[in-house]
Amino acid sequence: MRTEKTKKSNVLLKKQLHRKTNPTLVEVIRKASKLKEWRRAAEILAGGNKRYSSLNLSQIDEKSEAGDTVVVLGKVLSFGELTKKLKICALSFSKSAEEKITKQKSEAVLLIHEISKNHKAEGVKILQ
Repeated sequence: MRTEKTKKSNVLLKKQLHRKTNPTLVEVIRKASKLKEWRRAAEILAGGNKRYSSLNLSQIDEKSEAGDTVVVLGKVLSFGELTKKLKICALSFSKSAEEKITKQKSEAVLLIHEISKNHKAEGVKILQ
């Protein structure tokens, strides 16, 4: 049973989705909004660009522990180094960040793939 607030939220989410021009982002928002555990991520991504986060590898390294699955709702940038093995999921990665991640034997995964594989968002830590 849905509440009135949820219905309004769904309508607002659909309105915001129509304004997006990036097809990958639209697909991520659609998939995430259908899954209860990913709903908050969909709402953040459907909002304005100012709500997206761009994090450097050093920031991700500080906020995570070895073996974590980290989700960045935006872009991963290459400043700094990783000192732990992580699985990093994001909308996009800079080329040098992706190289540094694979060099450290960590994983760089696009957010759309993580949502498809991990429907329940198990073990996921969202960073902003």
